[in-house]
Amino acid sequence: MSSKLGRYKNKPNKQEKFSNKNKNDSKKELSEEIGKDEIPGWVKGTGKYTEEDNPDRLAAETSFVILFPEYREPYLQQIWPLVQATLSAKPYLLNATLDLKAGKMFIATTEHTFDPFIIVKGRDMLNLMARGVSLQQARRVLEDDVFSDVVKIGNLARNHATFVRRRQRLLGPDGATLKALELLTDTYIFIQGKTVSVIGGVKSLKVVRRIIEDCMFNIHPIYHVKELMIKRELSKRPELVSENWNKYIPQFKKSVQPNSKVKKTKKPTEPKKEYTPFPNPPEESKIDKEIASGEYFFTRGQEEEEEGCKTQKATRRKISREKSGEEQNFDSSSRKTETTRTRVRKEFSGSH
Repeated sequence: MSSKLGRYKNKPNKQEKFSNKNKNDSKKELSEEIGKDEIPGWVKGTGKYTEEDNPDRLAAETSFVILFPEYREPYLQQIWPLVQATLSAKPYLLNATLDLKAGKMFIATTEHTFDPFIIVKGRDMLNLMARGVSLQQARRVLEDDVFSDVVKIGNLARNHATFVRRRQRLLGPDGATLKALELLTDTYIFIQGKTVSVIGGVKSLKVVRRIIEDCMFNIHPIYHVKELMIKRELSKRPELVSENWNKYIPQFKKSVQPNSKVKKTKKPTEPKKEYTPFPNPPEESKIDKEIASGEYFFTRGQEEEEEGCKTQKATRRKISREKSGEEQNFDSSSRKTETTRTRVRKEFSGSH
């Protein structure tokens, strides 16, 4: 029964079929009524969106609120008249206000606004200015082929030290790496705090976002710079347009593997001991082990013999020293007695 129900589960109803037919018929009628020459330029991508494309203006008002940090307050207060002048001029016709007490910027459409997407462009412009981008660069977002992206990099590193070190890699020595990325991708990149603001085309924004995220994941941007330089040279050759460029692009491999991929040797697990309610027996000391093996008495007898031999040798040395000292004293006394006797004999013989 379930298999039979499954056959008719995804089939449309009669009403859905009828509505789809009506939609297809209406599309055919519109395509027949509107000729190819009557299709507006902004649909083809060759022209701009003008007032003639939307003569009735917008049906409702659209507004956005953008927060800005405190350190941007002096700059925004100084530059705000120019911001209002650019947004209120044709063809944008937007209304912008600045609230310094609340730290907010307001942007809204007016009754004269005819472009429904220009409010999003104005919001992006104010977002860039809140992140530290100057007005000269932020106003480029109002153009049709220019877009912006704010990449958050604060949570892509494990600690603050690695975050600062990898953010510095994007800048490079004296900003050389950042300048190379801007030239190769035809974008404007601005690093401020924990965000990176990018202004450029859609494809370029995707490339720059990938480079920034890879840099925060410990892949140096110089590898991407080399890859972009090779692709730029290959794009100049018309015979290589249809070929695969992977064989021309160098593949960089990491020399040091991360700790997660290193196989760790497992320590041998010790068998679990059986549970006993009694406490463990006391461990035998070194003397107890020697007494049990008989080594204690053997070593003790040897030590006593060695001590006895040492004392005997010491007594013999002492006795020999005493004897040698007595002999020396006897020899000196005998010599003295001999000299006195001879002297007396000589004196006696001389007197007679």
